[in-house]
Amino acid sequence: MVSLTICNRWAILLDRGVIYWVTIMKPSVDDKVQLRNRKRIWGLNPNVFFLGMVSLLNDISSEMIFTLVPLFLSHVLKVPTTIVGLIGGLSESTDAIFRIFSGWLSDRVGKRKFLAVLGYSISTVAKPFMYLAATWGAVLGVRFSDRVGKGMRTSSRDALIADSVSAKERGRGFGLHRAMDTSGAVLGLGIAAIIIYLVQGGELALSWGTYRWLVLVGVIPAVLAVLVLLIFVRERGRKPSPVASSHQGSAWNRLTSGFDTRFKVFLAIMAIFTLGNSSDFFVILRAWNLDVSVIYVAVMLVVFNVTYAITSLPAGILSDKLGRRRIITLGWFIYVLVYLGFALATEVWQVWLLFAGYGIYYGIAEGVARAFVADLVPEEKRGTAYGLYHGVVGLTLLPSSLIAGWLWQTVSPATPFYFGAGLAFMAMLGMMALIRE
Repeated sequence: MVSLTICNRWAILLDRGVIYWVTIMKPSVDDKVQLRNRKRIWGLNPNVFFLGMVSLLNDISSEMIFTLVPLFLSHVLKVPTTIVGLIGGLSESTDAIFRIFSGWLSDRVGKRKFLAVLGYSISTVAKPFMYLAATWGAVLGVRFSDRVGKGMRTSSRDALIADSVSAKERGRGFGLHRAMDTSGAVLGLGIAAIIIYLVQGGELALSWGTYRWLVLVGVIPAVLAVLVLLIFVRERGRKPSPVASSHQGSAWNRLTSGFDTRFKVFLAIMAIFTLGNSSDFFVILRAWNLDVSVIYVAVMLVVFNVTYAITSLPAGILSDKLGRRRIITLGWFIYVLVYLGFALATEVWQVWLLFAGYGIYYGIAEGVARAFVADLVPEEKRGTAYGLYHGVVGLTLLPSSLIAGWLWQTVSPATPFYFGAGLAFMAMLGMMALIRE
């Protein structure tokens, strides 16, 4: 039998010399549901798995190239901690601005995948230039470009995940994504540790030659991430969101229109928390400040990401059952304890435990907070909502990192962690008192 489809409703069949003109029936809703179920991976829409794979590959690359940037700046380029804080803060703030724009744009045009592909591609093109970076200005330029890409993709990607799962699967979906994302970080840091050991052994400071090897190898998985996104992720058709009326006031009012008070209060609480949650550059510098060699810093980051990956999925599933607010509050409480620990630590073994605890905080709070955003907003505003959420977090990281750098240099390396723990405790109280599910 030979068949030739000539449109999506008709086909010609040729069987033993007889020609048949056949009507193709559209699948029923039940058929579509069964088809989706047959294609589910680990009990979820395939998009969740493949977006997780994209993040896994990209994180292998980013952890190899960018996680040790504070040590590259301190050891190789000899810049002060204020500059390290400036680079970390400006990078995150750039990311934040573009997350706001890309989230709004994905709602406006109804196309999320295009922005995700564009963002991952920009970051992939920027990364090889770290091989040539010889001044802190060059590092800032590459980091800026990478964060433009991250800002373009993150809100759209998170909205794609939210669009791909039902409300009762949301915590699980984001938990799986965060677990895969963090597994990539584990692999990336593991590969980085091997390269560091082979090139420079157990030396305390990071060398320029070692860092260049990290960049060369790290570019490969970034390219693979873009290919997986292009080939395997599917976006269902969506109607573009309506344009807000120009009579609704300022640009900020138009951007935040359609959101209820709970979401806006949640953003305010996140800003308070993030003001004390400076760039993770300072956690890495704190380990080095306590005489941890670069190879052990890399392994500690592996421990951090392992605990992050292990806790992400169970925390997401638990939030589906117990509610997001309680799980986020628990994560922030662990953060308070960990930051106090970093302030008080005097021994290397304590730093090992603190990195593991820091991963537990991330695993509990990160994915659940993103699922909570989807709970608080209507579907057609999710892209904008994720843009605002990531934007508030990212923009607050600039003053947060500048404050941390100033406190580190003018008071003591422990002071930024006391400051962060205090603000996190205030945010935790605000979450319990002001947010209702």
